[in-house]
Amino acid sequence: MAKISKKRKEALAKFDKTKVYALTEAVEVVKNITYTKFDSSFDIDVRLGVDPRKANQMVRGIVTLPHGTGKVTRVLALCTPDKEEEAKAAGADHVGLDDYVEKIKKGWTEVDVIITMPSVMPKIGALGKILGPRGLMPNPKSGTVTMDIGKAVAEVKAGKIDFKVDKYGIIHSGIGKINFSSDKLIENVKEIMSTIIKLKPTAAKGTYVKSIYLSSTMSPGVQVDVKSVS
Repeated sequence: MAKISKKRKEALAKFDKTKVYALTEAVEVVKNITYTKFDSSFDIDVRLGVDPRKANQMVRGIVTLPHGTGKVTRVLALCTPDKEEEAKAAGADHVGLDDYVEKIKKGWTEVDVIITMPSVMPKIGALGKILGPRGLMPNPKSGTVTMDIGKAVAEVKAGKIDFKVDKYGIIHSGIGKINFSSDKLIENVKEIMSTIIKLKPTAAKGTYVKSIYLSSTMSPGVQVDVKSVS
């Protein structure tokens, strides 16, 4: 059996694990039980009443958090020369095409998001085995394959994230940093939950949002009353 550290024992003693907290309370509890010396991420886990094995119950979406994630997102824009200045002006960290395709083929993946254009997807498709496992493959559904390169780059830099339900029916996402004010974290939670609720598949029966937990890096999870997020 894994040994529980002293810090984790202290964190667990500060709240009632069996209690379901209102959103405002839950945010404060997470802040109170975070003991890392670095600025922890603030995460949400949402268990949904869907069967992800069925295509008509897959939940995937994008959301622009009102206060961003607090994370510096490194963006690579793979685009034609006529779009390079647009991408740079929007804040892309890396801009180009053939040279970056070759770098990726050799194993370079030091970015968080790749944005590209429909016309160059044939070149990107060959990188699927490298980009796919790292979650970096551009996808029209997540807004990362588009002709509006500048807008896409700016949105990602502003805090746009994409999420999808995993094979267990859970959406996990980082939605801020623990040093954000409580009000900002609450607004970010409400924004992503509003988006998830709108994406309810018509094929999903019964309770859609089964549970919501908030946590920070290495902290215990705190359950949130679903009704308090609306």
